[in-house]
Amino acid sequence: MHFIVIKLHTIKKVFLFLLIMVMLSIGVQNKTAASVFFGGTTRDLPVYNVETQENEVALTFDAAWGADKTQSIIDLLKEYDADATFFLVGFWVEEYPEMISKIKESGFEIGSHSNTHANLANVSKTKVIEELDTSKTLIENAIEKPVNLFRAPFGAYNNTVIEEARNLGMTTIQWDVDSLDWKGLSASKMAMRVINKVKPGSIILFHNNADCIVEGLRLVLDTLKNKGYKFVSVGNLLIKDDYYIDSQGKQRKK
Repeated sequence: MHFIVIKLHTIKKVFLFLLIMVMLSIGVQNKTAASVFFGGTTRDLPVYNVETQENEVALTFDAAWGADKTQSIIDLLKEYDADATFFLVGFWVEEYPEMISKIKESGFEIGSHSNTHANLANVSKTKVIEELDTSKTLIENAIEKPVNLFRAPFGAYNNTVIEEARNLGMTTIQWDVDSLDWKGLSASKMAMRVINKVKPGSIILFHNNADCIVEGLRLVLDTLKNKGYKFVSVGNLLIKDDYYIDSQGKQRKK
């Protein structure tokens, strides 16, 4: 007679795996934001990209310091009939009221990028709420319409950040394609990073005052347009109802 011996640590590993699968399944069914199980905790995720059958991508521009290249960006987007989303920091809105008016008048979507560009993953819940609420109010007063999108400074987030943004009616948006324009890359290097990484449903990160943003953006727009891509706002890229966010941050239709 033969006996099968299963070691206790093997049984524990199998049990833990099954428990994780159950928790992930519950999270997907019950939350629109991802609840990913990590060694005894669940973590909410922002939207990194979107599942879509369309050849669409979202161009996004974070604005915190400086504005001298913003008008050129607006003009270039119009030239290529490209929509986009601008994520604005509260103090930028106060410093450049004429520029936020131009973004608004050009029809581009505007979201919050916090009030002082603080690392919200390292501050108290009270501070998170203050940063989100203050910036949202400043922007809404300036553009006279609701702000529904939020991007965390430095891409740094935790459950509290995502939850409090959601409590204020904002979806937290990350990105899956980073131009690294803030590192001072040349226009060609910046563009090639984007062109080589982009796919349908991508959310692309730019900054409004990076050194070579205008030249690099033109290369991106020209190349991707020739590849058949359409440039939409984040709000138009997002799935509005019956969706979930998987463990990689991709927003998917249920």
